[in-house]
Parts: sequence; C-alpha cells; structure tokens
Amino acid sequence: MRRFAASLVALALAGCAAQAEQVSAPVLTKEAVATQIGEKPTPSSPPTGQQWLYGSAEGTIASAQIYKAMAQYVRAKALNRAIKTQVVLGDGSTPDAPRFESCGTKPLAAVFDADETLVWNVGAMRYMAEQGKDFDPAIWNAWEKSGAGKALAMPGAIEALKVMREAGVTIIANTNRTSANAKGTEDTLRAAGLGEFKHGETLFLMGDDATGSSKDARRSTIAARYCVVALAGDQLGDFANAFNAKGISVADRKKLATHPAITDLWGNGWFLFSNPVYGPSIRGGYDEIFSDETKWEPAP
Repeated sequence: MRRFAASLVALALAGCAAQAEQVSAPVLTKEAVATQIGEKPTPSSPPTGQQWLYGSAEGTIASAQIYKAMAQYVRAKALNRAIKTQVVLGDGSTPDAPRFESCGTKPLAAVFDADETLVWNVGAMRYMAEQGKDFDPAIWNAWEKSGAGKALAMPGAIEALKVMREAGVTIIANTNRTSANAKGTEDTLRAAGLGEFKHGETLFLMGDDATGSSKDARRSTIAARYCVVALAGDQLGDFANAFNAKGISVADRKKLATHPAITDLWGNGWFLFSNPVYGPSIRGGYDEIFSDETKWEPAP
C-alpha cells in the first residue's frame, strides 16, 4: 500500500512539473507574431509591399525624411552658387567611372521621377491588386490618361518642392509615363498639389526620343539646359541606365550602386525613395539574396 501511495505521489509531482514547464513556456500571441514578422495578408488584403509603402507609418516617414533632407540640400546649393559640376552623369560615362559636366551659368534644377517618387499611384495599384494583377499595361495606360485626382502626392513632396522653388530651383519630372498621355500626367501632377509641369519643358516622358525606357538621353537633354543639382527616384534607373543593364546580376547591381566612385552621391545629390512594390529591385533567388556563410538552421 505504501509503495502504491508513493507511486501516486511521484506521478502527481511529475504531472505538476510538466504543468509548470507548460506554464513557463512563452506563448506567442497573434499580436506578438504580427509585431515580429508582419501580418500575413489575406486574399482580400493588398500585397505586402503595398501595405508597407502606401499604408504604413514607416512608409510615410521614410518618404517625408528623404524629402526633408533633399529640400535642405537643394536650398543650401541654391544659396551658395559656388557650384562647379552637376550630378547627371556625363555622356558615355558610367557609375564606376563617372564624369560630371560643368554647370557654367546654367539655371539650377532638381530632377524627379514621377511614379512612387512625386506621386503614389494608389488608385491604379489598388485596382490592379483587387483584380489579382501585379501589372497590366492596358490598365496603366488608362490610368495615365484619367488618374488625375486619384494619385496622392508623396509625403513631404509638396512642402519640399515649395522650398526648392522659392530658392529659385526649377522642378523637372523625368518619367517613363508615355508622351502620348502627356496631358494626363500634367493633370495628375497638378491635381496632386505638386504644381505645373509642361511637357518638353519641365516634363520629360518615354517617347520623347528613340531610347525607350532609358532615361539617360532625357537626362542629357535636361543637363544641356540646366545645372542639375539633385536627382530623385525610386529605381536606380532614375540615376543611370547602367544599373538596368541586361543580364546584370543582383550582386553586380548592388556592387555597381555602391562603387566608391559614386557612393558619396547617395544623400548628397542623388536621393533614392523606397519602393518595395515593383521594379528591377524586386528579384533574386535565395542564393542571390543570401550568402552561404550566413546560412543557419536550428539544432535538432
């Protein structure tokens, strides 16, 4: 009987110990997991990149920070006209062997991409996401024509452009929206509160020359008329088409963008906005993104 009682006590103690272990183990709530890794979108939710860029506080702050820094930089350049060269790469030069032309007495300008740089294309991006499409050229073409009033100025953009213009700097847009829809783009920028843009003068579009989506020739045209003190965009092609060279690997593209010859330009003439939604930055397999030496897995 004593032996049986002792066995019951031992079993009870073991049960208590197991229960204590279960109680002491951390419990990850849904809220805790969401805080660490982000909410997994449901089929009725926008893609994660859109959630971050258009909806999050982080996306808004990231844009406002860059615009504030850019406005301060451009204003300082305008007040101190001791500017010798501009920030557009000279014809034939590359990011790893750059050459910058003299400004002379040309008027100052700051050059911006439009989409996800001056404006957030929330109307078109929402519609395409709800249709289950990453991108649809026909829908985008219609958006270029009739999206005025449905695109939002990027956070910080209106205030920053006002500071630059008041400092005597011309604001120019160089975008891969099409020249056939120039009026729609002029209307979109105006309706977003970003001021007046005129095609061929302060608005340059794909189709203005024979080089397609490359912006190099358009940048050269602008640089021939102006001293460009700042470039801004959400893709590296907004600074040099060499970053979009056919067949360039993820690693080589990163290496080129961080080459010592141009690294000081980032935040100091070249200003890059975040865009986790689309573009040539959204690519790469596991072995391209992660190096072998960082590979890890939990112990068995």
